[in-house]
Amino acid sequence: MKEKFESLVDHLIGNGFFLEEAVEILEKTLIAHTLERTGGNRSAAAKQLGIHRNTLQRKMVEYQLGRVRRKPPAAERASVRKRRVRAS
Repeated sequence: MKEKFESLVDHLIGNGFFLEEAVEILEKTLIAHTLERTGGNRSAAAKQLGIHRNTLQRKMVEYQLGRVRRKPPAAERASVRKRRVRAS
């Protein structure tokens, strides 16, 4: 394993990758593979990666991985509630 990693590092250095790019590639790949292994379960993936679920969701948005559900803004939620009350 160590030899493979060192070979990868040599490849990245030899091809002009900056540290930031290399970290991004590694992080994005680890997150994507862990999400696949957990069947998209973000809580389980975050636990396996040793990061908080919110950090995982932020990185998913940053790397455009999967669909991240976001709560609508408070004003939008309030208007939805009003419509439900009027419909009753």
